Amino acid sequence: MEIARALSFGARFIILDEPTAQLDGAAINRLFARIRDLQQQGITFLFISHHLQEVYEICDTVTVFRDARHILTAPVAELPRAELVAAMTGEGAAKGGGPSRRPVAAGSPTVLAMEGSAVEGAYHDVSFRIRGGEIVGLAGAAGSGRTEVAETVVGLRAADTGTVRIAGVRPRPGSVPAALRAGVGFVPQDRHQQGLVPEMSIADNGTLTIPERLGPRGLIDGRRRDAYARSMIEKLAIKTPGPQLPVSGLSGGNQQKVVMARAMANDPKLLVLINPTAGVDVRSKEFLLGKVEEIAESGTGVLIASDELDDLRTCDRVLVMFQGRVVAEKAGDWHDHELVAAMEGVDLDV
Repeated sequence: MEIARALSFGARFIILDEPTAQLDGAAINRLFARIRDLQQQGITFLFISHHLQEVYEICDTVTVFRDARHILTAPVAELPRAELVAAMTGEGAAKGGGPSRRPVAAGSPTVLAMEGSAVEGAYHDVSFRIRGGEIVGLAGAAGSGRTEVAETVVGLRAADTGTVRIAGVRPRPGSVPAALRAGVGFVPQDRHQQGLVPEMSIADNGTLTIPERLGPRGLIDGRRRDAYARSMIEKLAIKTPGPQLPVSGLSGGNQQKVVMARAMANDPKLLVLINPTAGVDVRSKEFLLGKVEEIAESGTGVLIASDELDDLRTCDRVLVMFQGRVVAEKAGDWHDHELVAAMEGVDLDV
């Protein structure tokens, strides 16, 4: 509706700031088709995005800003992707592929077991397991049920049927505190609505899940809280003058790092991430996904529910959902077109 309103004014110059952040693949295609139609009518667009594939698909010229400074302006057709990434990050582009993760040990314990789970109107008969140290993706377009499955695991939803066990413990369905006690860390889909308390400090936001570690009998020791926050700021490279800054004063990427820090605060056995890099810059995206791999290397199981291919590339395997059901499982060597086709309900073998 926001995009439709912007397009309805008869404007000759339209600014679109991250317009695809909450859209699925089909909606993005419709938006781009509409933009192309309006371009033919002489309308000019300023398209702000962190997604390289969108820049190359829809833009004629690209301008890069980094740390509030102009870096370059160039025709998209003449700018290799590696050079664009280097301009955005200030570093050379990472080598394609990179070293593969070590295989998960055969004896690693099961940290998530979902059996026959269903939520009416969202998903049906979903069963899968995740072992310690394993990164599993849950892919699907908007409305596929992937988000609802992840929210069931963390206690935001109660399944109508089936069971969820975290490290052998069956927490009370629909209870976030019970899921936290069982060993779940969680990065929600929308940091603004579910992930942060904007006017509270970085220190307060980052420690919301561990009040019992910050003082006796429910009391918060400010020095202990701030010491943890400073450690968190250092580990996650959060750009801030100090832990007392309101989290609303941070950039989107640094806000997401605070959400990640809180998810890690209780030393989770299972880390659940929904669209963990939505609306963050390229450098923050690479940092956050690298941190996910580091967490998995320590023995934590990870579930990433996302439709972003970059989020899913780090996974050992990807479960694909379509219309509320798991329809495919892809090993870590999947190809983009195969995964996207499965997410759209297309069988390339037919």
